Amino acid sequence: MRMAGQVTPLAQSYIETADVVIGAVPNLFTRNWLQQIAREYICVLGYYSDCDVDGKNRRDTYRRMADTILEQVRAGKTVCAAFYGHPGIFACISHMAIADARAEGFSAEMLPGISAEDCLVADLGLDPGRTGTQSMETTQFMIFERRIDPTALLILWQPFLAGELTLKRFDTTAARLQVLVDKLARDYPLEHPVILYEAATHPLEKTRMDTILLKDLPSASLQGTTTLVIPAAYPLKLDQAIVDQLNALPEAPAAAARKPALF
Repeated sequence: MRMAGQVTPLAQSYIETADVVIGAVPNLFTRNWLQQIAREYICVLGYYSDCDVDGKNRRDTYRRMADTILEQVRAGKTVCAAFYGHPGIFACISHMAIADARAEGFSAEMLPGISAEDCLVADLGLDPGRTGTQSMETTQFMIFERRIDPTALLILWQPFLAGELTLKRFDTTAARLQVLVDKLARDYPLEHPVILYEAATHPLEKTRMDTILLKDLPSASLQGTTTLVIPAAYPLKLDQAIVDQLNALPEAPAAAARKPALF
């Protein structure tokens, strides 16, 4: 998330040695850093203005970004596409470009990075393994029949776009957020505390970790980088029947008592 500090040495070496680096990085500090260390830098952030064209949506923009990457590859250049966070998480452009490149016989690979979820775990002090974790995009949760377990941590990404079905806007409304709250209220009390989280992307930026009540979400201030974190509302409930079934199984022989097989 903090490109200059959290990027892996291998990823930085690819950025520095590629013929051209392509990125859609919104943070000015990160863009400047990329421009300084890259041999050539192509910024495709302006492609988002495509959404202002009638009939176009975000998928068209992402397709155009992926095509720009492939144009440079087809020109015989070594290309590095740089994304903030993990390049494969909520970043369909990278998946499109890699699939297209491989389909055309080019070599393409993805390097792992530090995602917003990694920062979230560290900043909020939440262990995803303690109760289990559910993670999904907010609008996807809203419009599909999803079975939520309120005894586990729930992470909803991009609540800033909650219920936005046209794929042409980069915002939501209080009414759409109320629909989200109403659906969450099927499994969570309205008084349940939730967290609005935003990872810091440079050293001077402050991490946002605001706790509010679920019922107050429609009036909350949301940014494009806001993540909705919903801690477990209820304790885990023991499945006693399974526990009894496991306890009734015969003990396996100790490994030390087994004779080695002869071949």
